[in-house]
Amino acid sequence: MSATIDTIGVLGAGQMGGGIAQVAASRGLKVLLADIDRAAAEAGKVKIGKALGRLVEKGKLTAEERDAVLARIEPVDSVAAFASVDLAVEAATENIELKKKLMIGLDAACKPGAILATNTSSISITLLAATTKRPEHVVGMHFMNPVPVMELVEVIRGLATSDATYDATIALATRMGKLTVTSKDCPGFIVNRVLIPLINEACFALQEGLGTAADIDLGVKKGLNHPMGPLELADLIGLDTCLAIADVLHQQLGDDKYRAANNLRMHVAAGWLGRKTGRGFYDYGSR
Repeated sequence: MSATIDTIGVLGAGQMGGGIAQVAASRGLKVLLADIDRAAAEAGKVKIGKALGRLVEKGKLTAEERDAVLARIEPVDSVAAFASVDLAVEAATENIELKKKLMIGLDAACKPGAILATNTSSISITLLAATTKRPEHVVGMHFMNPVPVMELVEVIRGLATSDATYDATIALATRMGKLTVTSKDCPGFIVNRVLIPLINEACFALQEGLGTAADIDLGVKKGLNHPMGPLELADLIGLDTCLAIADVLHQQLGDDKYRAANNLRMHVAAGWLGRKTGRGFYDYGSR
């Protein structure tokens, strides 16, 4: 394992992966960005450029700083290009079988000793590590959404995660300007173990007609001093992701209090996934 991490590979150029790549490059790290193909990775870099451009417009970044950050992000054809990285992080959809497949691919592509991190928000690190030949080098690195704004990273140790892997991951998160909390490898970890039941209960409240979505969100924001209401936060996260995590909690903890509300499940079935599709609990096409 490298004493320091200078080059990382990010698998997934969407909202989470793009955010991770942007923050890492902003802190001086070289980033190789991969997705299903080179075109998707290139598109991810374009989105990062637009996000950095908005910071330039607001005076929070100079044009030269933006260009320097973008120069440190290299879209690649596939994870085969990750042979030289010190750490690779997958940031794909919250799906167990998909993440297993991706971890197997990263294990084959990355050099011996490289750390394999997963941005999973609920799936067992131990389970994912067991698909690889280097379980001691597998760790959970759960960034919050949106990555450039949110300070926290949850670091999760699998059963086999070594002290050296854990220490290097903490050091990387710190270099990226993040605060860390450490969680045991249990469904949902710390943040989603608390958050998803809150969102799910808001879904039940809406389903039962306790209040409108706007009233439920305003009540939580002003009554509990939360910056966002649970339903608008669910729309930001993605209702498919919220449902996937709720199902993991329900299945693995075996307690019906984690059972997903039917209206959450129906929204996902309808393809109303929140901001990313233009409609969730709110209609973003008309707002």
